[in-house]
Amino acid sequence: MAVSSMQAVNVIGLMEYIDEVITVLGESGVFHPDEVSNFYTDLQEFTHLQTKNSYAEPLTNLKAALNQTKRRFPLTDVSDFSPTFEELDSFSKETTADIDALIDERESAAARCREAKHNLSTAEHFAGLDVQIQEVLKMKYMKAHFGRLPKDSVQKLEAYKDNEYVDFAVCTEDKTHCWGVYFAPAEQAEEIDKIFEGLYFEPTDLVGENETPSEKIEGYKKEIPLLEKKTKEAQKKLDRYLSENAERITRYLSKLEELYLYASIRNKALQHNNSFIIVGWIPTENMKQMKKRLKKIKSVELDFSDAKNEMDKRPPVKLKNSFLAKPFEFYTEMYGVPKYNEIDPTLFIAITYVVIFGIMFADLGQGFCLAIAGMLMWKLKKMPIGKILFPCGISSMVFGTLFGSVFGFEHLLDPMFRLFGFEEKPFEVMASQNTNLIILGAIGIGVFLLIVAMFLNVYTSFRQKNFGRALFSTSGIAGIIFYCSLVFGLTAEIFLGMHVMTLPYILGLVVLPFLLIFFAEPLGDLVNGEKDWQPESWGGYIVENLFESIEVLLGYVTNTMSFLRVGAFVLVHAGMMLVVFVLAETVGGAGYWIIVVIGNALVMVLEALLVAIQVLRLEYYEMFSRFYSGEGRPFEPVKINVE
Repeated sequence: MAVSSMQAVNVIGLMEYIDEVITVLGESGVFHPDEVSNFYTDLQEFTHLQTKNSYAEPLTNLKAALNQTKRRFPLTDVSDFSPTFEELDSFSKETTADIDALIDERESAAARCREAKHNLSTAEHFAGLDVQIQEVLKMKYMKAHFGRLPKDSVQKLEAYKDNEYVDFAVCTEDKTHCWGVYFAPAEQAEEIDKIFEGLYFEPTDLVGENETPSEKIEGYKKEIPLLEKKTKEAQKKLDRYLSENAERITRYLSKLEELYLYASIRNKALQHNNSFIIVGWIPTENMKQMKKRLKKIKSVELDFSDAKNEMDKRPPVKLKNSFLAKPFEFYTEMYGVPKYNEIDPTLFIAITYVVIFGIMFADLGQGFCLAIAGMLMWKLKKMPIGKILFPCGISSMVFGTLFGSVFGFEHLLDPMFRLFGFEEKPFEVMASQNTNLIILGAIGIGVFLLIVAMFLNVYTSFRQKNFGRALFSTSGIAGIIFYCSLVFGLTAEIFLGMHVMTLPYILGLVVLPFLLIFFAEPLGDLVNGEKDWQPESWGGYIVENLFESIEVLLGYVTNTMSFLRVGAFVLVHAGMMLVVFVLAETVGGAGYWIIVVIGNALVMVLEALLVAIQVLRLEYYEMFSRFYSGEGRPFEPVKINVE
């Protein structure tokens, strides 16, 4: 539940050694470059080293060519490979040209093959014509048009029976069209063409058919296998080229990717006369090694500063969690990473998400299926959500065991409970006498988690030296006292029969904390040492805050009531499975188990999705809003992802 300690690093040296410095910074894989202007203000005499990444063009061209081959080239470690830019650029151009030529050869053969197949398909529609189509098309006084008409248009030709030239000779038919030819005298060709155009006639290009359709069909049938063979040979030629040059392509591609990334460091560097300056961030654990390597380079001067002393420069954040909580960094980063001096909520969300999910999706059998599904999603597809679903499935199994539910069978675990002295499972979810207990339990969970969230806010606020927010905010100490006092007082009065809401209790633990919250802004500024802590108009401040106070009070109520969904889903889960079994019993026989299996599958998919979303909503809107901003800057080191 923390972030990695960071160091601000400032590197100054002579321009002739800048490439060595950039290589060391890049190869470290832990250097996050930053803008020099974030560290220095007077930069009038400084200039940028370069505005264009010279490695972008050769890398883009090579990757574009490789993408056309559908062949994957994983990046590798090329720290021992040091070609010049000219060598890299030359390799990119030559390889791109070779691949393009081989792909053009394959595509040319494939295009000719597709064309031959299309011509064969078209010619087959006119196989019954024992004439040379080319000769027909050359007629001087009659114009012939080969093509197809929709079948309903053929029927409409009856409307033109008075015109002897509006006729369509059908050669073949398919499901939707009739294929054939119509003739028109040259002097009436335009008029007749418009008629057929209105009937959605689609002409077919048969120019160049010097033989009869039957003869041409035979020619295409001989030509197509040859073209297919030529296409395959071209593909084999391409595959052979890629296989023979795979190692070289991988090394050059990896080096281009590496240098392209390293150039991003150069782009942020500034130059003054014959010197350069580069600034950025590294984890404290890597500082010694970085210092050791950079000190070997002549003229280099280094300056390291703890990020805690550089808060105005917004240090980037690298989350640091145990292997159990690490999968939930996915949810933390989706909301936004913490500020450097802000608490990392990953462990908090890992614990609360898993527990609440298990309560809402309590079923031993379905939880087991969910855990297996999560494991497969991660192992097979590397989906981050899979590593989250696995512990959620385990939690569902635990609470499913406590509730005695296995694939909706509510008494399957009764023999196990008898070992502990119970006649059957001790808690029946659908029993009417337990409904209130479930609802109150859900609210109790919400109260507890909201109080924890408020304490986390107090801790974070003191850590950030924001004493005003820690003491007087709605989630500060005043807010905790106000909320706890109301909850305890109302619970004691309504459920325990204890009279605690006395006048001193109300004035000291409810009214006073609420007044502190009401005047939180000026009091906070005063405690934080702000000179202008008083509002411009006390009257205006009070009137404005009267309306905001209503929102504050509603916030406490709505945040608490939102946790009713925890209890509601406990009841909904049991209710949905009850419906499944009612339907199964209605069908009976072999259909009983079919309905049970299908019903379980539907409930698992639907409810798992809904529960996952609802629990995440509770995390983000009810708890995170109390103590977490998520306005940090993620740590993004220059690093090539070697496979």
